[in-house]
Amino acid sequence: MTTARRPLVAVALPSEHGGWSLTLEPAILGLLVAPSAAGVALGAAALVAFVARTPVKLALVDWWRRRRLARTVLAERVAAVEIAVLVALLATAIATAHAAFWLPLAIATPLVAVELWYDVRSRSRRLVPELAGTIGIGAVAAAIILAGGGEAGDAAGAWCVIAARAVAAIPFVRLQLRRAKGGGERGASDDAWQIGSVVLVGAGLVAGVVPVAGFVAIAVLAMFHAVAARRPVPGVPVIGAQQVVLGLGVVLATALGLRAP
Repeated sequence: MTTARRPLVAVALPSEHGGWSLTLEPAILGLLVAPSAAGVALGAAALVAFVARTPVKLALVDWWRRRRLARTVLAERVAAVEIAVLVALLATAIATAHAAFWLPLAIATPLVAVELWYDVRSRSRRLVPELAGTIGIGAVAAAIILAGGGEAGDAAGAWCVIAARAVAAIPFVRLQLRRAKGGGERGASDDAWQIGSVVLVGAGLVAGVVPVAGFVAIAVLAMFHAVAARRPVPGVPVIGAQQVVLGLGVVLATALGLRAP
């Protein structure tokens, strides 16, 4: 990589490696339940939105601090291109959707706004914005299902599982990263997040929107986290790989449950 390209990479590509998986999981779940061209466009739009957050965040931080640097100009240009692509993908989804899909995206808007507010103040690494952003992007699963002609109950169930996955995974990963750096040990609140994820998906099960397979998958995820938090912490790449595998397991189990007759 040349020196000239480094600023572009820093502006254009997210540094949150786990975010790629957490963004793709709801898109994959939605497409497995109700595949459609509009769903593919929405899934691609979610990925573009995740990537665009980096230049948008950098530009907003500089505006907030009333400064204009070389990276500000570069971030604005990159964000403009990516937002244009995002708009084109949304237009494609609107033109090809089997039904209206805006409601879950509208509901998720305040969550995304919370994340952006923390971004502006350079506090995006805190728990609140990470949870808000991940649960917000989970609305894509519901939107894809609706756009593909799926049932509203399935859309709600898919989003519920994705939200529970976020509640279980994000605090756990933060704990493991702290432990890997020698900065902290497990506390009662860490177990509380795992219990909360099961309670959340259990409420969806009782409401009749979450399939049994989705509930079991989240319960297994929470138990894995509870056990792993009590064992020696592995390397950071192992933590990431574990989350990718566990996330895909949750997605596949939930999709099979929602598609079952």
